[in-house]
Parts: sequence; structure tokens; C-alpha cells
Amino acid sequence: MNIDLYKHIYLIGVGGIGMSALARYFNAQGKQVCGYDKVQSNLCNELENEGVKIHYNDAIENIPQYIQEATFNEILVIYTPAISEENVVLNYFKDKGFKLHKRAEVLGMISKESFTIAVAGTHGKTTTSAILAHVLNHAGKQSTAFLGGISKNYNTNLLLAEKGNILIVEADEYDKSFLQLQPDIAIITSVDADHLDVYKDKQDLHNAFKQFASQIKPNGLLLLEDSITIDFPTPDQGMKLTYSAVNKADYSAENIKVKEGKMVFDLTAMDIMSGMTYEKKQEGLSFILPGIHNVSNAIAASAVACYLGLSCEDVVRGLATFKGVNRRFDVHINTQELAYVDDYAHHPQEVSATINAAKLLFPDREITVVFQPHLFSRTKDFAQEFAVSLSLADQLILLDIYPARELPIEGVNARMLLDLCTSPKKETCSKQELLKILEGENLDVLITLGAGDIGTLAQPIKHLLN
Repeated sequence: MNIDLYKHIYLIGVGGIGMSALARYFNAQGKQVCGYDKVQSNLCNELENEGVKIHYNDAIENIPQYIQEATFNEILVIYTPAISEENVVLNYFKDKGFKLHKRAEVLGMISKESFTIAVAGTHGKTTTSAILAHVLNHAGKQSTAFLGGISKNYNTNLLLAEKGNILIVEADEYDKSFLQLQPDIAIITSVDADHLDVYKDKQDLHNAFKQFASQIKPNGLLLLEDSITIDFPTPDQGMKLTYSAVNKADYSAENIKVKEGKMVFDLTAMDIMSGMTYEKKQEGLSFILPGIHNVSNAIAASAVACYLGLSCEDVVRGLATFKGVNRRFDVHINTQELAYVDDYAHHPQEVSATINAAKLLFPDREITVVFQPHLFSRTKDFAQEFAVSLSLADQLILLDIYPARELPIEGVNARMLLDLCTSPKKETCSKQELLKILEGENLDVLITLGAGDIGTLAQPIKHLLN
């Protein structure tokens, strides 16, 4: 299928972070792009300002007339798996006999014509992809990058290369989307159990990652975080390398410390041309995102940049000028009296990593965590693990579970999770009650966490605290 031949692009769920990047991509190509979303978010408003037509009522009459009159050969219909099967717009195209394509399928089509770097893993995909795209672009090696968050350096989730054919994509394990990709380079950051609503068990998830790794093109590179114990295949005539912020690996961080609010570390790298040596060392790299997990993401991006021929100096300059990604340890306030951080963490490992990063950046200060659990199934599957992670907070406030695509599960709620947590001060509240509760607290370091709609409270909270 040649997607260049399509005149119109219609996206169902156009306001999602991944779908909106596709909308921007096709819009930049001069296609007529339009779509549906149920929420008029800031991202939707930006798309409309860029010329993408969006309707917010799930009704056939709101689909533009020119789309209703277009033939199968003129229109490419893309949908996100987060859309309900009862969606009227979705079923309109199904009933008309259109072939509907998932976002991942279309990304796979785009990637076939490019030198593709796919970043996979249950955590760290967005940050690693954004770092890599910035380091390459800052050094003059342009890439097109589909990001799962808004890069603060470029204020967008899509970077477009004017020259060259390097493509950076996030290889999402949800719905086995990443099996649509056949990358030249694959990074796997982590393989913790998640999405057990899609996978039968942890082994099923591991098998999907192994399948993804087996799809790397001949002469390709597989870069693995060193603590991953799965036996991944080495790409045909290619290389399998490791990286770590903790252990000695092909690419490693050493002497990690916090200095003036930034992570500072040394990078040791194997010399690929002469084999496994650790003589290539770059000292004093500076990076804005706190936490060992973010140093690990920086090492992964640096490793691929080096593999593609960038110098150590290029990597140093790129990391030093990286500004971060919205909702990835997003520091809104940072004073001696008060700090406020917002983060996307929604898995127990991510929650632990974010709270520990805050303890590293704000030592000996009292940390209050507001967490909005994401999905009833994830809360049920990882209740004990969430309890351990959230209990790292000195004070804990749990919001109601954000259901996303799910129906409630009996007995699974915020109170159930709160009862398992051991923080000395803890409570539940609704999203609507949160601002009033925070107003009455004597806060030191506040962290809001979650992948639902808790991010919409970041600006109101910042305004309240200021």
C-alpha cells in the first residue's frame, strides 16, 4: 500500500499524543487532514491552528462532507486502539467498507522507506527518543521523530527532517503495536510486566519483545539495558550491545552526582572498531533530568548517537542543551521553600523512579505525592507493587482511578490501594477536591503523578502555589 497516493487523512482520536504527531506529519506533506476527538484539548487547539479540521461530536453528520463523498482510494482512515468499539464515527467507516488502519500500522508503513531507530521498553521510551532526536539534530544530523510527548526544545511531538532519512519512533508494546516495525536500530530500555489486559502473562510480554527484536534488519543494532535478563537474538550480521547507568556495560555511566540541580556523570564507551575496550571516556556530562533512570535514558541515546558517528563532543553538547519533555519530571516550581514537579509515571517502577529522583534532587525534604491511578486492571494487577512505590512518599493523596478505555472492576478503587500504603499521612479525594485540599497543606515538595487527566491540573496547582 502506497500511503503517498491518498489525498485525505482522517484520524479517529486525533488528539492523542501519537495520533496528533501523525496528523502533523501528513499535514506537513500537504494532505487534507481532519479527524474526530471527544475532548477539545490544548493539543487539538494547536492542530486546528495548524490547519487540521477536528469535530468533537461522535455523530456522522459532523464528518466533513468531502470525507463522506471521498472514495476508498482517496482517503486513509487511521484510528487509535483507545477508541471504543461503540464509537459512531468508527462504525460509520467500518459499515461503509473502508479498511481502517491502526496508528502503529501507518507508522510501520512510513518506517519502511527510512533508516529507522525504534525505542522500545515499558518505561523510558519518550524521554530516550526525545534525547536522541535532540542530540542528533543539535549536531546537524537531522531526523524525523515521532515522540510520545511534547519536546521542550522544539515545543512539538513531531520533528521533521529537511534532509536525510533517519526516522525515530517509539515502539509501543501496548496492543503489540511494535510488531509493525522492522527497525535498523532498536533500543530496549526495560521489560517489566505491564499491559496484562493485552498479554496473558509476563512470559507472553517477553515473547512479544523477542519477536520485536527478531525483526531488526540485517546488519542492524540491538541496544539493551544491561539488567534485562531475556536472551534476545543478535541481529543477522549485526550487533547486540548493552548500556547501563549502574553496571559496567558496553556503554556505561560512572561517577554520577547531582550538581546545581543537574545530573553530572562520566561516559565510558566501547570502541566498536577495535572491539570491547573501555578506553574511550568522556568526563563531566551534564543532564537536566534527575534520577538514575534518566541517566540511563541519556546513556542509551548517547550510545546510538556514537554508533551513528557523532563525536563525544557532539554528545556532550547535545545532552547539555536538552530541556526535557512535558510531564517527564516537569519542574514547575523550584525554591528553597517549595518545589512542584509533575510527571507521567503510571507504573510502579516509574513511580519509584520518580520519587527517588525527587529525593536525590531535593534531599532531606518532605515529599507529598498526589497519584491518579491509570486503569482498573493495572491497579488490580500491581496493587502490592504500587503500595510499595507510593509508600516512599511522606504524605500521599490518591485520586479516583482514571478508567481510560475500561469499565470498573468490583472492589478495585483508590481506597483499596490506599489501605495497602504505609505513608504516615495518607488520604483519598476526588480530582475536583484536590485544589482545596492542597490549599490547606503546608507543602515542601509536591509531586503529581499519573497518565490520566491529572496533567490538566498542573497549571491550576502552579497558580495556587504561587
